[in-house]
Amino acid sequence: MKYLVVGAGGTGGSIGAYMTEAGKDVTLIARGAHLKKMQEEGLKMETTKKGNYTVNPIKATDMEHYDGQPDVIFVCVKGYSLEETIPFIKRVAKESTVVIPILNIYGTGGRMQEKLPELLVTDGCIYIAAQIKEPGTIWQNGDIFRVVYGVRKQEELRPELFEVAKDLKESGIDGVLSENIQRDALQKFAYVSPMAACGLYYHVSAGEVQKTGEPRDTFVKLMKEIDALAVAMDVPFLVDIVTTNLQILDALNPTASTSMQRDIYAGKSSEIDGLIYEVVRMGKKYGVPTPTYEMVEKKAREDGLK
Repeated sequence: MKYLVVGAGGTGGSIGAYMTEAGKDVTLIARGAHLKKMQEEGLKMETTKKGNYTVNPIKATDMEHYDGQPDVIFVCVKGYSLEETIPFIKRVAKESTVVIPILNIYGTGGRMQEKLPELLVTDGCIYIAAQIKEPGTIWQNGDIFRVVYGVRKQEELRPELFEVAKDLKESGIDGVLSENIQRDALQKFAYVSPMAACGLYYHVSAGEVQKTGEPRDTFVKLMKEIDALAVAMDVPFLVDIVTTNLQILDALNPTASTSMQRDIYAGKSSEIDGLIYEVVRMGKKYGVPTPTYEMVEKKAREDGLK
């Protein structure tokens, strides 16, 4: 199948590199210096799992110059850039194209589906620690690389979705076609959202939350509020979310931080609305108290973060 990856940051760049290396037909959509470097020198990968190597050549272009018709589109942009992908997807997709959004923001697939009613848009999430180190270079820290995706209605299930899982696994990526993507995506959100909120509130990286103390206690409180939301939404987690996520946290490099924090500290647009403010809105919608999230939201808004 022909794949298109929209967004070549840590997530999309890693997918593109692994799948290209495995001989899959993949094109990356990027821009600026990052795109130029990939076109000239390939995509350099610095990983703790596979060492350092370069995937060259790698197919990369921008939205304006892409003229293919992909079978599968992975959408790997930040939440604040999502809107600009919609006209592009409408232009390049064919009737059978499947769109798989892999964003930190919960519920992205459903919102995209409303804007792309003629296509199948799944939901999805990813487990990976990766970011652009410099133009043309992705730094991937840790062994985990899992893409989880699925349909919200079972009648939408298609053979191509099983083929995607097969292609991902052949590329060294743990591709999982979920039987309950609402729960699985919310479980991923139950890690990334509390970690982003806690890191921002205390202005700390993973190392400070790995220690016994107030930041770790707050991280636990934030996770418990998401856990209560999951019950209210009738998608209770099948694991102890606090224990599970503390194990993920404690396995991280102490210097790790969330992309939302890095964007805010760099003065860029961020995903704070979808990662933090949306949880407060969800709490009001489902009648679930979210005092810890409200505490983080209050401070963030006082700091002028939107």
